[in-house]
Amino acid sequence: MSIIVFGMNHQTAPVAVREQVAFAAEQLPAALRAVLAQPGIAEAVILSTCNRTELYAVGDTYSKRQLAECLVQGRTLGGSLERHFYTHTDEAAVRHTLRVACGLDSMVVGEPQILGQVKDAYQAALTQGTTGKQLNKLMQYAFAIAKKVRTETAIGATPVSVAYAAVRLAQQVHGDLAQRRALLIGAGDTIQLAAQHLKRYNIAELVIANRTVARAAALATVVGGRAIGLGDIPAELPAADIILASATTRLPLLTRAMLEAALKVRREQPIFIVDLAVPRNVDPAAEGLDDVYLYTVDDLNRVITDNLEIRHAAAREAEEMITTHAQGFMDWLQSLDANQVVVAYRQQVDALTAATLDKAQRQLRNGEDASRVLTQLARTLANKMAHQPLARLREAATEGRADILETARELLLTDLDRRSP
Repeated sequence: MSIIVFGMNHQTAPVAVREQVAFAAEQLPAALRAVLAQPGIAEAVILSTCNRTELYAVGDTYSKRQLAECLVQGRTLGGSLERHFYTHTDEAAVRHTLRVACGLDSMVVGEPQILGQVKDAYQAALTQGTTGKQLNKLMQYAFAIAKKVRTETAIGATPVSVAYAAVRLAQQVHGDLAQRRALLIGAGDTIQLAAQHLKRYNIAELVIANRTVARAAALATVVGGRAIGLGDIPAELPAADIILASATTRLPLLTRAMLEAALKVRREQPIFIVDLAVPRNVDPAAEGLDDVYLYTVDDLNRVITDNLEIRHAAAREAEEMITTHAQGFMDWLQSLDANQVVVAYRQQVDALTAATLDKAQRQLRNGEDASRVLTQLARTLANKMAHQPLARLREAATEGRADILETARELLLTDLDRRSP
């Protein structure tokens, strides 16, 4: 059986196409069972994120259209949709799986969220009982390699989004954020993403200020924060260790005087500020204040550009690691084939031995000469065990199959050759 990866991602299909094959978590159980109901498919995992929907399977007889229909789930499958799918098998499938788990196939190279998504997809398949020996091994192998890549390379060590870079810089200034308070100004996409990052870093308190308080309240509900209006900002400044600003305004919302007043209350406790807005939300004159660490969007973009170069260098290193480890997994798969041959041959030998021994024991019970019975037992076993291999060797010699003859010499005559003078 082959390992198969079939699906589409952000590189092969726009969002309007990807959404046609996306699965919500509650849809996965039925979809996984439907895949396993297909003839020739023995194992299955479905990974569905905003950037990809992929089927990881083990099977022998299958068609691309059959796999596509598993992902489309009853919706009309037109030719325009079908052309967005890709298929990887065996070593290419293993390499792809490792690259996905390591974040090398992501829109943002090295992003860590995909590993958690792969683990969730695998857990859903485990719950439904749709995995077996090969996919279980592949997924555990992928998780181990992803950890190794993150440990031994710099692929995840540097932020590459404005929001994440801002939060990581805040962590560098303040250390553990679990005892810190953050004031976020605005409620757009960047602030929403920053709020989520701060929540993951266990920020002690989040205050979200926005012109429309209802919008700030909606975000606050999601991240466990508190909403205020823009007019309430001065009262919140003395408690703010971190300020991230990205509001639309033509005049600064934070003046030097406001920050000076807050610093007097804070008594030399620093304030880390990232002004992501254009026009700026923070008076540039505030940069000269002691205990104010003020960064603009340009400062972060320089950090992100440098970090992308670091990540791409790490990605090249990770690709080399994946090449090595993909071959290691294929070696394991091939050992499964060898084990099957060994078990089958052992069973065949045991069956021949049991039948021959049973006949010899009957002869001994009938009073036949023990020496003659033992000689016949040895000859019968030798003839039966040698018959099929010798017949195949004669056939190979007739066909000019030197490779089979050489393999037979290596397998059958090694011990004899070592004993030869």
